[in-house]
Amino acid sequence: MSNFKKYLIYFICFVIIIFIIPALCTIRTTGTMAKTEGTNDKQSIEQVSNEQNEKQEENTPKYNYSKYATVKLLHKQSNTIQELPIDEYLYGVVSAEMPANYEIEALKAQAVAARTYTIYKIEQSKGKHENADICDDSTCCQAWISKEERLQKWEEKDREENWNKILTAVNSTAGKIITYNNKPINAFFHSNSGGVTEVVSNVWGGTDLPYLKSVETSGEDGYSQYKSEVTITKEDLLNKLKQEYKDIQINFDDNESIKILEYTESRRVKTVKFGNTEIPGTKVRSIFELKSTNFEIKKEGDNIIFSVIGYGHGVGMSQTGADSMAKDGKNFEEILKHFYTGVEIVSFGDGVF
Repeated sequence: MSNFKKYLIYFICFVIIIFIIPALCTIRTTGTMAKTEGTNDKQSIEQVSNEQNEKQEENTPKYNYSKYATVKLLHKQSNTIQELPIDEYLYGVVSAEMPANYEIEALKAQAVAARTYTIYKIEQSKGKHENADICDDSTCCQAWISKEERLQKWEEKDREENWNKILTAVNSTAGKIITYNNKPINAFFHSNSGGVTEVVSNVWGGTDLPYLKSVETSGEDGYSQYKSEVTITKEDLLNKLKQEYKDIQINFDDNESIKILEYTESRRVKTVKFGNTEIPGTKVRSIFELKSTNFEIKKEGDNIIFSVIGYGHGVGMSQTGADSMAKDGKNFEEILKHFYTGVEIVSFGDGVF
């Protein structure tokens, strides 16, 4: 073989070693990364979930809830029933109902309120959901989310810290419930009271409950849930109302044709006149999907504008109010006793039932 051919072969081998083989490895690695990239988030969630499951088993107090130890939860969407230990069920409720970045004492108050509400529902609502105790629809019972879904919704950097707060809120209050005359209360709660809570009769009618009085709370105006606005054209407003009140007529040229006639003691709208029809404020809220019944109405050109204060039915504990109180140094018992009048916070089984 000539020297020239030898040098040529050496040169080709050199090119293969230096350039081609690394390029092939890079392509292979890139392909592998592309396949695994989509699973990274899932693996992160599974890792946090597995680590937290181990901590949960180590730190979860073994509290005797007697016949209320487990909850049969109806998943509304799938129409299936899942049976869970009550405090494990509450991890899903607290993480669904209250932001994890709220103060820990507010989260504890939420945990106790949700536990009390659950036991009350199990006892008082037998047969409502056939073979289940409670459902995961917040418009019917209280919201619930699985751990995996909850972790998915949080940013990766916050997952472990957030879930630890949920565990702490529920586990550190294990067995704690709210009672009135030694019985669990119907512990309603909502997002933002707009500064003052409402009584039961002004929302659902019937008889008021002695522990659900109207109370004032400061600091709620600092939350995004405090103010909202709904704008609707006059034509759309009339069409929506006609779906419920077929004989309604409104002369929009008359300044008195749309008028709030009456307020409740908590400054929420009790009755509104729309043309020839008087409508309850709760019904107005439902028809126009307002965040609360604390609203004002104004006409602006071809539009009707609802300016709304607060978020939710307003009965019981305000979640933003609870967080505001916690920021002021109040503990969960003080928070609960503010929103629920004349109650006691007790350990389940201490003379209850």
